[in-house]
Amino acid sequence: MHKSVFILGAVAVAAIGSVGAATAADLPMKAPYLKAPVAMVYDWTGFYIGVNAGVGIGRDYTRLAIPAFPGGPTAEASYLSPTGGVGGGQIGYNWQTGPLFLGSPMIFGVEADLQGTGLSDHRTCLLGCMPAQNSMFSQKLDWFGTVRGRIGLTEGPVMTYLTAGYAYGSVKTTLTETIGTTGAFSSNQNHGGWTWGSGIEASLGGNWSGKIEYLWLTLGNRLNAFTLNTFPQAMSTDIREQIFRVGLNYRIGGNSVYVLPPAANWAGFYLGGNIGSGTGRDRSALNVGGVGGTTELFNLSPDGINGGIQAGYNWQAANVVFGLEADIQGSSQRDNRACVQFCANPPVPTYAAYDATLPWFGTVRGRVGYSVGRTLFYATGGYAYSSVKTKIVADTGFGATAVSLSQTKGGWTVGGGIETPVTFLASLLGNNWTSKTEYLYVNLASSANAFPIPGPVATIIPAISSTGVQEHIFRTGLNYHFNSPVVASY
Repeated sequence: MHKSVFILGAVAVAAIGSVGAATAADLPMKAPYLKAPVAMVYDWTGFYIGVNAGVGIGRDYTRLAIPAFPGGPTAEASYLSPTGGVGGGQIGYNWQTGPLFLGSPMIFGVEADLQGTGLSDHRTCLLGCMPAQNSMFSQKLDWFGTVRGRIGLTEGPVMTYLTAGYAYGSVKTTLTETIGTTGAFSSNQNHGGWTWGSGIEASLGGNWSGKIEYLWLTLGNRLNAFTLNTFPQAMSTDIREQIFRVGLNYRIGGNSVYVLPPAANWAGFYLGGNIGSGTGRDRSALNVGGVGGTTELFNLSPDGINGGIQAGYNWQAANVVFGLEADIQGSSQRDNRACVQFCANPPVPTYAAYDATLPWFGTVRGRVGYSVGRTLFYATGGYAYSSVKTKIVADTGFGATAVSLSQTKGGWTVGGGIETPVTFLASLLGNNWTSKTEYLYVNLASSANAFPIPGPVATIIPAISSTGVQEHIFRTGLNYHFNSPVVASY
């Protein structure tokens, strides 16, 4: 929850920068990147209807307790992480005020959406994950919906907003367990909760607009008590989902006569900073004992704040923009809640407790975009690299050992975003500033690390921990462009 609060705060700051335009009386200056004034004032007021598509990732902390398990009580825990595509439709209404905040109009709105999803996770296997003894988890989110309020700032055809409200959805969790015999337990219910997030929406001309949006939603906590394979058990799950999506809206009776300003001049070097958040879905495995031993499968989900700097160069041909960009980020992402390998208490402690962090990462990417008026819509992709650190404290009943694993991994990244000139900073710092909101998916190579665990009579039990890193990044930033803030001559 703390991370979501930070996201909203960061985007609120960006909102002030990206859409806090002053009135002509307050800022008697030429708007940046414009050759001529807009033909009319853009008005967001009215009904709209639209569609959206994107990806979602669950961070559903799940604990399984078997108090009467042979050898001692177990309490294994990790994140179930259903991931997949989302798509659906939205409908809403906006009210636009006169200049209220820093001389800018404000937007107040309501929106409802309904989404189908392919979010699923069928991989997690605990309780030793051996043929005659295992706990297999399966979880999926079939659909969800939200009813939210929106509040934003606008400078003409660009709106930056915060949103929050009610969320509901269908979540199904199935545990298939073998302890000598095999049985299954399912929890399939509609859940209600709440959501909040942020986004940026920009005119595409006429009545059409496009948006990029982040939503964090909780569908509550679930505790199930049941008996399976003669053992009384308890399973608790905290349903937390994160949605990254783009959307297309049609404003009914809106701005069909609105004339977009000339395309901005994006060509040249730029330098900037950014801040946002990241969530991992790191497919992990721990083998203890080699062949014939246990190999449990689970997710690590480091989550936290990211921030850093970027630099790049753009080439422009009419409205089409090509570019190269590099960035380096510090990160607070961490997951220290996973406990596998039975996570048994005395008299026979058997456990492996994880503490995974992502201290920093960077990317080198190409960008290709299209400038709709002075708003750049772009896709991006390229190389990614990162530092991954994992601490493991493990015990098989013969003494605990602690190991620290540290690696720099390479991989790839893909994403997209929206960038638009900042008018608010013009009076203080000049006309060359832009703000951007961006989503990145990062996939890093898998790695395996061997380490020893104390065994009986001064022997050593071999162990291998392997992890593949997948990150979802949502961030906002400011860029300073070293070119002249005029429309390119073409």
